[in-house]
Amino acid sequence: MIYRFKIVSDEVDNFKREIEIDADSSFLVLRNAILDSVGYTKDEMNSFFLCDDDWSKREEVTLEDMGSEYDEDVWLMDDTHINELVEEEGQRMIFVFDYMTERSFFMELKKIVPGKTLLDPLCTRKEGKAPAQHIDMKEFDAKVDKRAANAEIDLDADLYGDTQYNIDELPEGFEGFN
Repeated sequence: MIYRFKIVSDEVDNFKREIEIDADSSFLVLRNAILDSVGYTKDEMNSFFLCDDDWSKREEVTLEDMGSEYDEDVWLMDDTHINELVEEEGQRMIFVFDYMTERSFFMELKKIVPGKTLLDPLCTRKEGKAPAQHIDMKEFDAKVDKRAANAEIDLDADLYGDTQYNIDELPEGFEGFN
């Protein structure tokens, strides 16, 4: 079975990627396909978060076990097959590629193709330039300081890596991205 994921960014309006991958592949293979499609290095800590329809984070699939204090399941990218956690079209995920600033890509399982397999993942659609992998921390801190000065603005919103994503805020053309 093949899964087709569409990927967008809240930082770059015209950025889109589409990745096709075998459903039995690991999240690590998906991570590497995403990073290759955007030209990022693979030396950073990343995580996938399964989300509900409102983009609220649920289960985390992480690159390394960070030693949880709780009796929660730890899903590791290398050990977890995508189809263990993603089973239906429309499933949403967030891929956090920059932990320092929680910058992320928003993903949706757009299509399931039964009866077919893929040896290696494919980037089947590549539009726009990806946001920079690393942001200048002075620039980021200045943005945070500016927002902190305005007491009416919630510091958790409207920053790089906003984890709450309203469907009405999707970049133009997201729904038409087949």
